[in-house]
Amino acid sequence: MDEFFAAVEFWHWWVLAAILIGIEIFAPSAVLIWPGIAAGVVGFVVLADADIAWELQLALFAVISVASLFGWRYYARSRPTATEDPELNLGGERHVGRILTLDEPIVDNRGRLMIDGVIWKIEGDNLEAGTPVKIVGAEGVVLAVEADLEA
Repeated sequence: MDEFFAAVEFWHWWVLAAILIGIEIFAPSAVLIWPGIAAGVVGFVVLADADIAWELQLALFAVISVASLFGWRYYARSRPTATEDPELNLGGERHVGRILTLDEPIVDNRGRLMIDGVIWKIEGDNLEAGTPVKIVGAEGVVLAVEADLEA
């Protein structure tokens, strides 16, 4: 096994880099790009000094992979990208606080409510159609509603 690893040359690292980055292109997850870049860097290091032990090459590859992955995650989280609709992925939580009128009654503490052209499942006290309700919470795709006493 030592002979196999001892025969690793710079271009082996570059092939590994190309494979990892190629997989990333076809299965985008932003995870394999960093080991791919690390393999490319190790390839350049081995090109500069071919006498580096394979154990040190693997350690360098591991350290650069992990450091670059965590470095990117830290960078990306500290600088979120601006979107046209920052509430897009909030699901039902984006509707909490809205006051709407029931189109259908709530029966057995369950019902449906049309919000912006989308029908949502709702839970709350039994209420008649035409009652104004306030959305007070969301759990998954189910909205919790209460009668709006102020309306």
